[in-house]
Amino acid sequence: MLDHIGIDVSDIDRSKRFYAAALQPLGYVMTKDLGHAAGFGVMSGDKTSSDPAGEFWVTKGNPQPPLVHVAFSAMSRAAVDAFHQAALAAGGRDNGPPGLRERYHADYYAAFVFDLDGYNIEAVCHLPD
Repeated sequence: MLDHIGIDVSDIDRSKRFYAAALQPLGYVMTKDLGHAAGFGVMSGDKTSSDPAGEFWVTKGNPQPPLVHVAFSAMSRAAVDAFHQAALAAGGRDNGPPGLRERYHADYYAAFVFDLDGYNIEAVCHLPD
């Protein structure tokens, strides 16, 4: 099990706003703001972060290819839909609208966006509708 992951972003303030908006439908909040870096985590419920500072971090830096793919768990298909809508409204670019990806398994419901630096960010729900 992973404890946390971090990515370098070109504009920390812009990325903090983007991820605060895009991850909110999945239950994430900004848990720590160090100015040059910020952590995001889930503070309550079934998917509570084990690290009180959050398991997803953005840090001011220079994104270098290949840019990683990060997938966030969603507790419902509606949360996947809301993530996709919020991420696009916050400036993300569509990389695959919400829908089933049965090539992975019958209930793999996901949406994909490119964040402001081009990282492929996904929300996925594995539960049946």
